[in-house]
Amino acid sequence: MTTADFIALDEQWSTHNYHPLPVVIATAEGASVTDVEGKTYLDFLSGYSALNFGHRHPGLIAAAIEQFGRVTLTSRAFHHDQLGLFCRELAELTGTEMTLPMNSGAEAVESAVKIARKWAYQVKGVPDGTAEIVVAGSNFHGRTTTIVSFSTDETARADFGPFTPGFVTVKYGDAEALRDAITERTAAILLEPVQGEAGVIVPPAGYFAEARRLCDEHNVLLIADEIQSGLARTGTVLALDHEGVRADVYTLGKALGGGIMPVSAVVGSQDVLGVLKPGEHGSTFGGNPVACAIGRAVVWLLKTGEFQERSRELGAHLHGRLGELVGNGLAEVRGRGLWAGIDIAPGGPTGREASTALAGRGVLCKETHDHTLRIAPPLVITREELDRGIDAITDVVKTR
Repeated sequence: MTTADFIALDEQWSTHNYHPLPVVIATAEGASVTDVEGKTYLDFLSGYSALNFGHRHPGLIAAAIEQFGRVTLTSRAFHHDQLGLFCRELAELTGTEMTLPMNSGAEAVESAVKIARKWAYQVKGVPDGTAEIVVAGSNFHGRTTTIVSFSTDETARADFGPFTPGFVTVKYGDAEALRDAITERTAAILLEPVQGEAGVIVPPAGYFAEARRLCDEHNVLLIADEIQSGLARTGTVLALDHEGVRADVYTLGKALGGGIMPVSAVVGSQDVLGVLKPGEHGSTFGGNPVACAIGRAVVWLLKTGEFQERSRELGAHLHGRLGELVGNGLAEVRGRGLWAGIDIAPGGPTGREASTALAGRGVLCKETHDHTLRIAPPLVITREELDRGIDAITDVVKTR
């Protein structure tokens, strides 16, 4: 079967909720993928940071295979020998006290919302049914009905209402707007340390320090959504570490599953996550033995510090080279670590055109918005591979 044959199958039988590039991947390893016709590409997207450790990392694959040979699912009706170890090791890695394992990133955010509301009613004393959570515009936290209720992306929201109340939206990076939004009903502030879907937006210096101060002053929880930004993508275990600030609750996902299966978690203080009692929240597959085994292997990789260092060093090289293109094909470069959002200068190709042209040059990435590309190669990429991808980007943005 050819590329066209496989795409025709997708078009006929799968729901058209994505607009993928016309590439059909058959195999992958490290920072590269190969299509059904034998062409190899550099992966500059990493499954939106789900593949921080590259495709089929041998340590992660070995952990999964070993667990597949033992037990795959017990449900939470029973204990199993991987759960407590995973929860302890992830909490220790993130400097927290308790772990709630889930599956998808959206489930982690939904769980954090429920925890924040329950905490507000039981601990803070907010009147029942009135709790509010302050969020930022241009956010991306998932696709559930509740989460798109506080999205400002009309493509994500249109025709999915009625929407869930209880959210107050302010401009990202505006600390004064955060302050003005807090009331006696505020349970939490939910923010991404770096806004990925918006184009890898880094907030102004001091923004999170002020958010932390406001939360402390008003007895409000700070929730950091680290699903894309966490687990070494920006050069630290948690992207919020760059700000010297600690959140009360973190949501994790994507790379926590090693690119093998969906694994997510909410981590935080025992005083906050401890509000959940048996029967109040759960998931049949959340914290299953295979997920925990893979998650433990991910934690082990991060404990060495190797991937954080690679992200810092290669990220400095990435941003240095991309920065040279500002005014010569690019309008702006943003980001941290091995993660960049690049705005193509007026008169250049659209984001979709640039993504297609890069695929033709053997580099896979994806647009976000009309003229922005997200660059996020696996952290296992070599400097030579990184330069090859940047050379391709240079050719594409400078062609017009």
